[in-house]
Amino acid sequence: MIDRSSDRPLYQQLADLLREQIKTGQLAPGAFVPSESSLMQEYALGRPAVRNAVSVLRQEGLVVSARGARTQVRPVLERTVVELRPGDEVIGRMPTDPERRDLGIDPGEPILEVTRAGGQQQIFTAGAHQLRVGP
Repeated sequence: MIDRSSDRPLYQQLADLLREQIKTGQLAPGAFVPSESSLMQEYALGRPAVRNAVSVLRQEGLVVSARGARTQVRPVLERTVVELRPGDEVIGRMPTDPERRDLGIDPGEPILEVTRAGGQQQIFTAGAHQLRVGP
């Protein structure tokens, strides 16, 4: 429920409500998020508040959208295992814009930068890869 007497911005309250629906499965992976006009009407909010709420969820990696297409809850991805060996180092970080474009990932999705013991660097999308320490 949106609380207009709260100190929290309206868009943040809507983001919280939608995030909870995603967390509980009410909005399942791959499901479409209600349209801007539906959310505006249901919660008596203006378009800027609704757009800001969806933007927050997009930045958190919970939803995906493309220009001219409806916003969807991020589908569950199959994860590829990346084996780590002794001496390998890993850092998680946000990608640069060129890296994001090259990897074809949405804003808000972190990457894993693996530096192998020999110095070779590899970059993996965090959402589609799982790290595992090898024997």
